[in-house]
Amino acid sequence: MKYRELGNSGLKVSAIGLGCMGMSHAYGPAANKEEMIELIRSAVKMGVTFFDTAEVYGPYVNEELVGEALEPYKGKVVIASKFGVAFEHGQSGKLLMDSTPENIRRSVEGSLERLRVDSIDLLYQHRVDPEVPIEDVARTVKELMQEGKVKHWGLSETTADVIRRAHAVLPLTAVQSEYSMMWRTPEEDVLPTLEELGIGFVPFSPLGNGFLTGKINKDTTFGEGDIRSVLTRFLSENIDANQVLLDLIGKIAETRNATPAQIALAWVLAQKPWIVPIPGTRKLHRLEENTAAADVELTEDELAMLNETLSKIKIAGNRVDRVRDDY
Repeated sequence: MKYRELGNSGLKVSAIGLGCMGMSHAYGPAANKEEMIELIRSAVKMGVTFFDTAEVYGPYVNEELVGEALEPYKGKVVIASKFGVAFEHGQSGKLLMDSTPENIRRSVEGSLERLRVDSIDLLYQHRVDPEVPIEDVARTVKELMQEGKVKHWGLSETTADVIRRAHAVLPLTAVQSEYSMMWRTPEEDVLPTLEELGIGFVPFSPLGNGFLTGKINKDTTFGEGDIRSVLTRFLSENIDANQVLLDLIGKIAETRNATPAQIALAWVLAQKPWIVPIPGTRKLHRLEENTAAADVELTEDELAMLNETLSKIKIAGNRVDRVRDDY
């Protein structure tokens, strides 16, 4: 496994992380806990040192899973979690934004207990709270850092303006957003801002919710509770329309003796040296496939061809079809 530094923060992690959300949230019923603990520990043995979770995943049970799985590796891995989202009715109903100081502190105390750690390695604001100025959020996190409960902090799914305002109060280590060959919006203003300020970037869904693996077609069905059932990019007509992207990836994969997923991840890694994607999976063979992508280095010619062709491809369907882009 290769390793990267998130911006100028000094925080070094494996070039490929592991998004743990799907093990217990958003992709249908939760997977078997013992099997997922073994999967997470297998990732550690493969050299993965960066694991992503959140209070709201489950809710709560994903942090508990990650905490139990990684307890034997305390101090040897980096665990990222998130605050700022709550359910309208305890553990169900509509998601609400809440980044008040009181809720941030409540979230952190709960996360510390569930993750079985004394300090959270990387703490993100899960979504911007329009009712709480980001400067106030940064000051609360700064207090938590001074208390030794948080080591690094970041933002998730935010704008360049908010990044600048937050960073001015308390330097950010990373920003997390969706980013892949299918969703390149962060390139417009977020990535240039991060490069200017020395902040790392952590793409979630770098495989387009599984589409870029090439294993999903118009006959694929998604079970109850699987977010892909509401993503318009997975409508049958859009799957057909987006096949041109899979054909492009597949051609390079064939010449490189790699899989489409590995080419898609290698493309993300090639964009900047401070980008660390966090593909998720419930399957050991997918974990092995994804981690091996860290060793796939695209040539300048391959990248130029990919980027030129991507610029001409219009992706059909939206990444979400909801009021908010929640998990």
